Amino acid sequence: MSLRAFFSRLLSPLANSNRLEHGAAYERQQKRTWRYYLTQFLIVTTLLLSAIWLLMAIWYQFGMRSPITWLTTLVIIGILAALAKAAYATKRHWSKRLKNRGNQPSNNSAVPHKRVTVKWLIGLYGAVWFIGLGWFFSIEAKQQRDWMAEVSQQVSYERDASNPNIITLKNVRNFDWHTDTDATERWDTRTIDMSKLSGVDVTNSYWMGPLIAHTLVSFRFEDDRPLAFSFEIRKEAGESFSALAGFFRRYELSLIASEERDIIYTRSNARGEQVYLFPISNLQQHEVRSLFESYLTAADDLNAKPTWYNTLISNCTNIIFYMARIVSGERLPWDYRIWVSGWLPNYLYDVGMLDAKPNSGAQNWSMDTWYERTHINPKVRGFDNLAGSSVVNSREFSKQIRQNIPIPPLADSKAAAEAKAQFAAHAAAP
Repeated sequence: MSLRAFFSRLLSPLANSNRLEHGAAYERQQKRTWRYYLTQFLIVTTLLLSAIWLLMAIWYQFGMRSPITWLTTLVIIGILAALAKAAYATKRHWSKRLKNRGNQPSNNSAVPHKRVTVKWLIGLYGAVWFIGLGWFFSIEAKQQRDWMAEVSQQVSYERDASNPNIITLKNVRNFDWHTDTDATERWDTRTIDMSKLSGVDVTNSYWMGPLIAHTLVSFRFEDDRPLAFSFEIRKEAGESFSALAGFFRRYELSLIASEERDIIYTRSNARGEQVYLFPISNLQQHEVRSLFESYLTAADDLNAKPTWYNTLISNCTNIIFYMARIVSGERLPWDYRIWVSGWLPNYLYDVGMLDAKPNSGAQNWSMDTWYERTHINPKVRGFDNLAGSSVVNSREFSKQIRQNIPIPPLADSKAAAEAKAQFAAHAAAP
């Protein structure tokens, strides 16, 4: 601004100053741009989404019929309704002033009063919401509840003092499933030798379309039957799973160690889910062992302090990825399919952890071929889960679900593992 213009404004009459003051407001009203409307949209969207989040958190914690739920709903809706009314009145007042520009306004104090009301209501809503946020994060997971039988115990272990490879696992689940809800309960103690670890299999069980699957990890041993691990929600008796409720601290997280004839059979046979088993290629023995140790650490952590399941950030699939990434590093790059559990096998295929050429000299396997060969349901249809001893049944079930699936050997070195993974990823590329 020039010096002349500055003194011209400074010495202008008071009436002109008032006109300029009101005129600036008029100009702001007339010159609303896309930024103004985007800001308004973001504010309204933030208010609505934050209110919905808080109300859903309260609904899932206290239930729809709780007086706390109804009272909080009325308070939040009342504040937002009053805020919308005050904001609309302010906007309407300015619209009238724009139409009557040049005439003396009828009530100069109306707009400041309405603005104060809007700010006060926003402050009140913010206070209510932050109190609700503090309450939500103060909800602690519990170790003792009336749990369903299949998650009533959590795995623990003891390490042999003279040989750290020898691990005795307690509370290994080994149920005899009769139907999807009826089973004979059995929790076993099982001793394994980590020096005999020979590989890892990832099992995907599809229960809600092609995008959503439950992921389990099985560890193979040279001279013993496989052992499966599964991160699961710890449901209470009579409780059912809701993906939405999983965002709102409704379920504790549980780690189950189990025989495959229990934890896979109940999905493929008792529940009728579509289950696929994928052997992971290009791993070294120390990587398999490190992943197994990660499960032991997770068991220690959950037994020491319970934690919440979260549908997005701590579910059955991405927790496995977090652990595997620590073991394998950059060999497992971040990918959106980590959060779309049904596509996890495709991700493993693309990064070379699921071999596109599992049989030397044979034709490449596409993902369609892998899904066809690894489909468990046809292989165990009619399997008698109650015949003979549980150990014999476990061995037979684990053998049957791996029919016609090439089991990859462990890699001899890091260089060999990475080279084969890169080759497999290249072969898998279209």
